[in-house]
Amino acid sequence: MSHFFRSVVLGRPILSSGFVLALAFLALSQVGQLRLDASSDALLLQGDPDLAFYREVSSHYDTSEFLVLTWRPQMPLLSPDSLEPLAAMVDELTRVVGVASVTSVLDVPLLESPPLSLTDISRADALPTLRDSSVDRGLALRELTQSPIYKNLLVGEAGDVTTVQVSLERNQELEQLLSEREALRATKVLEPLSPEQTIQLSTVEARYDQLLAQETALRRSLVADVRVVAQRFRPYAEIFVGGVPMIAADMLAFVESDLITFGFAIVGIMIVVLAAIFRDWRWVVAPVLNCALTAIMMLGLLAFLDWRMTVISSNFVAVLLIVTLSLSVHLVVRYRELEHTTPDIDRLTRAADAARLMLVPCLYTAATTIVAFASLMVAGIQPVIDFGMMMTVGIVVGFLCTFILVPALMAIMPEPKRALRTSADPTFTRFLALYVERFGAVVLVVSGGLAVLALFGISRLEVENRFIDYFKPSTEIYQGMELLDARLGGTIPLDIILYPPTAKDDSTAASDAMESLKVDLVSEPIAGIDDDYVGDDPFADDPFSDDPFADDAFGSDAFGGEGDSTPSYWFTVQGRALLDRAHGIVDARPETGKVLSLSTAFKVMDGLYGAPLGAVEMALVQNSMPKDVNETLVLPYFSAQNDEARISVRAMETSKDLRRDQFLKELYATLINELDIEPEQLRFTSLLVLYNNVLQSLFSSQILTLGAVFLAIGLMFWVLFRSLSLALLALAPNLLAAALVLGTMGLMSIPLDIMTITIAAIVVGIGVDDCIHYIHRFRVEFAKDADYHAAMHRSHASIGRAMYYTTVTVVIGFSLLMLSNFTPSLYFGALTVMAMAAAVAGALLLLPKLLLLFKPLGPAVVSTHGVS
Repeated sequence: MSHFFRSVVLGRPILSSGFVLALAFLALSQVGQLRLDASSDALLLQGDPDLAFYREVSSHYDTSEFLVLTWRPQMPLLSPDSLEPLAAMVDELTRVVGVASVTSVLDVPLLESPPLSLTDISRADALPTLRDSSVDRGLALRELTQSPIYKNLLVGEAGDVTTVQVSLERNQELEQLLSEREALRATKVLEPLSPEQTIQLSTVEARYDQLLAQETALRRSLVADVRVVAQRFRPYAEIFVGGVPMIAADMLAFVESDLITFGFAIVGIMIVVLAAIFRDWRWVVAPVLNCALTAIMMLGLLAFLDWRMTVISSNFVAVLLIVTLSLSVHLVVRYRELEHTTPDIDRLTRAADAARLMLVPCLYTAATTIVAFASLMVAGIQPVIDFGMMMTVGIVVGFLCTFILVPALMAIMPEPKRALRTSADPTFTRFLALYVERFGAVVLVVSGGLAVLALFGISRLEVENRFIDYFKPSTEIYQGMELLDARLGGTIPLDIILYPPTAKDDSTAASDAMESLKVDLVSEPIAGIDDDYVGDDPFADDPFSDDPFADDAFGSDAFGGEGDSTPSYWFTVQGRALLDRAHGIVDARPETGKVLSLSTAFKVMDGLYGAPLGAVEMALVQNSMPKDVNETLVLPYFSAQNDEARISVRAMETSKDLRRDQFLKELYATLINELDIEPEQLRFTSLLVLYNNVLQSLFSSQILTLGAVFLAIGLMFWVLFRSLSLALLALAPNLLAAALVLGTMGLMSIPLDIMTITIAAIVVGIGVDDCIHYIHRFRVEFAKDADYHAAMHRSHASIGRAMYYTTVTVVIGFSLLMLSNFTPSLYFGALTVMAMAAAVAGALLLLPKLLLLFKPLGPAVVSTHGVS
């Protein structure tokens, strides 16, 4: 191997360097095709049964994506000076490419301005809206701020702010492909796919990914167009743009900005710090060029494979810079030592010797780092899996690039004057060696105290977090979400799906309701409907239709009943009573904002009817309401095909008291107990449930797997060092470093989420590298004179320098990330800095003290440096 390396790589260093540069230029040609992915697929727990249920329920209702614009004018909300520019903005929004419809306060049906009777509603060709000049604006404002439908949903209770909902066009082909993909994947879990099905799945996945990329680009363009419209009307009102598509677009923009801005800034900092440390242009060019080319090759590979980065896996570039820089600096420091100790040998031989001496420790550090990052692949969260896979491939690329390019550059670059080649200058690491020797007991006591503090912090670690905290208060996302929570009923959605009792009970209840309805219709006219509107025999000559429960008088059955005259359980007295109780329980929770359901519709109709609706009236609500009333009051909360009722809830995302998991469990138990229903009659879904599942999975899929990772690394240490005691000592600093970072997160109330969970793997990966390098060098130095203290001093003065230089460079560079507007990037920078500091401190303070204390390499000669 050594002969091959010398003859092929170093025998033709210019050709070797040119080969790496050619690969980098080839990769650079692909970088422009690199795409970021912020779709729901990239942020949810794959294989989650709740995700499948969410998609199923979404297909029952019109749940197209939408943007929300807030409108808070300086003048009265319903004054002409407010409504005229609002109408102009709505008209412009409808013309934006990709917008399906726009819903605003101008177009919703007004039922109480003045109050309408059921006859008025049923006979009306069109219900009044604010666009009608005859509408009383005072009564309209009262209805909008007091109506169970519109209050704190469309208009704030104070009557000074409203929302405009911009519904986006649905990509039917994309939705169809998603259904096909999920069906085939579900089949694959149960049984092996046939060759035809395997080809079909591959084709569907490829086409889906292609369309998803196109849709993502269209969504970003649409969001930009909507913002342009909003900007033109900001002189008339305070406007914030919100909604999932906007958040996704902004997250991508933040990540792209951070990737470019801080990527170049970190490289710039590397140049400055390495120049200050080495004071030799060679040791600036070689490491920085190696890091840059490795990153370019990986980005080009990702683009070529269409391996999309997410808001989480995009951090792999920054971490890859750490790993590659560490490998490069270790080679450089070793070469500088050989320059100092063997000044008469030629550059090629010296480069070959440096590579040979560092190959084994660097190979093991790469392998153990891969193990640490591979632990992320067991997560069910796709961006975390991608991060682990990207780092695994990136470390392999970085290792190969480092041991080809850096030695080749060492052989090519001319040496400076001999007077400049020195390696004996005092460093901070020599001070650390003296400190360990003289105050080793203090190191142990402090380490023990930090371990206790870290364990206490870990006990306080939470997975609960506020999504709003991902963004700084100065951003539009933060301000918009805060306004929606404070004035417009909350942000994060929760859907509660209720099913009727068992089929037998359901049939009996519906049959009884049907008979009661027919008797009521014949014996007594409906209050609020003209006497001549119901004939002597409403089932023979009814003005609504030949059958009041068949297709309604407006030409279509809003529920697709196909002539089924049996009313749904949810439009019976029993069904309504259950819904009213469930609605009230949910609405009473402090975590909930706006709550809507069929119970809301019934309450509105009660007011119009002048009394609580009976079985007859509720049946008419099901079958005989105008289309616009149905679309507002009924269709979003009832699926006739599945006979399910939906309670739509918006939770207060900005509340610091929101504990998703606890809230969901308590609410579920309360509904089951107080409604006296069976568990199969109740299901929770929507983003609140799915995001909670992601957070809760972090403990089981990540934190608990750290134990397995440390076990695997311990076994690798055992194989590498051929000593169980040495392997255990090497694990101690890594355990402490990981505990310190996680404990600090707990003490500072930094939540463990899909962004910060990767820090644990980074700590382990980096800490393991430092310990392997140190112990490998310590064993070499100890073999010279069997003096633990002398070996420690020499190790600190040699390999300790490389560890120290790498840490200083990375700490300064990654401190820049704390300037990001995207809070996860800020946390990533701060915690990475802490991880690096903890790792190098453990390797240069705690580890050497443990080596001096336990003497795992065997008995020592009498030390000339004192006793341990």
